[in-house]
Amino acid sequence: MNQHHYFDDALTEHHEADVLVVGGGPAATWAAVKAAESGSRVVLADKGYCGSSGATAAAGTGVWYVPPHPEEREAAMASREGLGGYLADRRWMARVLDQTWQNMHEVATVSRYPFPVDNAGRQLRRGLQGPEYMRRMRVRVRRAGVTVLDHSPVLELLVDEAGVVAGAAGHRRQADRPFTVRAGAVVLATGGCAFLSRALGCDVNTGDGYLLAAEVGAAMSGMEFSNAYAIAPEFTSVTKTAYYAFATFYHADGTELEGAGSKKGRSVIARALLDEGTVLARLDRATEAERRAMRLGQANFFLPFDRLGIDPFTDLFPVTLLAEGTVRGTGGIRLVGDDCATEVPGLYAAGDAATRELICGGFTGGGSHNAAWAMSSGTWAGRGAAAFASALGERAHARRVTPAGRVGLRPTGTPGPADEHRSVVAEVRREVLPYDKNYLRDGAVLGPALERLNDLWVRAGSSLRATGERAMRARRAAAMTATARWMYTAALARTESRGMHKRADHPRQIDPDFRHRLITGGLDRLWTRPETGGVVGSAAATGTAGAVEAVAGERAGAAA
Repeated sequence: MNQHHYFDDALTEHHEADVLVVGGGPAATWAAVKAAESGSRVVLADKGYCGSSGATAAAGTGVWYVPPHPEEREAAMASREGLGGYLADRRWMARVLDQTWQNMHEVATVSRYPFPVDNAGRQLRRGLQGPEYMRRMRVRVRRAGVTVLDHSPVLELLVDEAGVVAGAAGHRRQADRPFTVRAGAVVLATGGCAFLSRALGCDVNTGDGYLLAAEVGAAMSGMEFSNAYAIAPEFTSVTKTAYYAFATFYHADGTELEGAGSKKGRSVIARALLDEGTVLARLDRATEAERRAMRLGQANFFLPFDRLGIDPFTDLFPVTLLAEGTVRGTGGIRLVGDDCATEVPGLYAAGDAATRELICGGFTGGGSHNAAWAMSSGTWAGRGAAAFASALGERAHARRVTPAGRVGLRPTGTPGPADEHRSVVAEVRREVLPYDKNYLRDGAVLGPALERLNDLWVRAGSSLRATGERAMRARRAAAMTATARWMYTAALARTESRGMHKRADHPRQIDPDFRHRLITGGLDRLWTRPETGGVVGSAAATGTAGAVEAVAGERAGAAA
């Protein structure tokens, strides 16, 4: 494997742009389009193929699309506040509803998406088929004049002498050569983290953007709201949990599993899987009309059944739960401005890479709010980055820059074997995928898991290193480790049950002392605090957070 240096002009492919967008899903494509429409030169770099990789491109999605009528908007906002633990922001909700209304109009009129129509001939714009939506978004990106770098994972950000983000460096997989993009501003739209759980379309969602942001000083928000698990047939990765609202769940002997359900009762399924190893399901609550509508609405859901000769409406089939982490959770990079700016100058975040607490609080499902947030935050981040780059002008490309990447690229000790990333990923997955650790949370389990993850981070920082094609895998391993540590740090600090975050050792719902968002950050030294500032809202939580910070700091110092 070639060992390239990012700034070796003889080997490196160089690009200049006003705005660099990292990612290739809906948030990234909207950001690229809106930055280009603002007059910016835009480069989009995707680790996969823009328009076909990621969670949206693999499935259909609902959209939080509500007519601009005050009573309907009020009902739409109020309906989710309680589920999210009252951590959402009404102003941001209203902004997203307004922006989504406008963007969906563009999907219809500019992209000419073939929305179905009702009996009166009116378009029904409450959902999108992911493959067609993203195919048209790629076309729109190219028509806007954006330079698209497919199969080009970004490995690290570049910063200038003042700590302002000034571009990124990565690897062109198909050409097997490094690349750099010098840019006035960067938008991270890299998706969330599902820890390679096999959830459909989520293999590219490994927390890369979180790590890139943290390395230049950004913080996370809502990382405790990261224990989303989706129901899927045991023999496929297709997750379409909404369809399981029509299901009855059963023990292996065919008796009904009392209390199990897709919306309320998923924890019952998790416990049964832990205790018995098998849970069966059948979509036996759907009417004939509903069955026809389901097949039309999500054809790929039924493909595995059809191939195996299973009728999911009449036959029992085994199910499992697949972790979706922050892809269907709400945590992500903290935002500090209406333009989706982060705390770091020149850096913006959108979609699943950014915290979605602002509109969802501590709970969200698949599609709907997620899809609306992706197109809205992508729009704002693209425009914000364009404005920032415009203010810099020609100075943007005259700056001296330094690469910010660490773990996986520049070990502090002796480099380990070339495939060390495999063992790191395996260890992370052992700590975050099991239901009795991440889903059915308990401080007595989370604490030791975080200790092991902290040890892993120190070891990875000392020896994990790769170049060329393998550098992406090493950085993916580092990002998953960092993400898991932020998740469990925040989960330990929130000593209550709120939103999707449920603590068996703190079952009290909605503790008034915790009605605030938690900010979490750090790499070697972890920390967490309420968004309002000061200490965490209870003595126990403060002690936990302080202990985590001290232990991580001591180990990092010892490793150095």
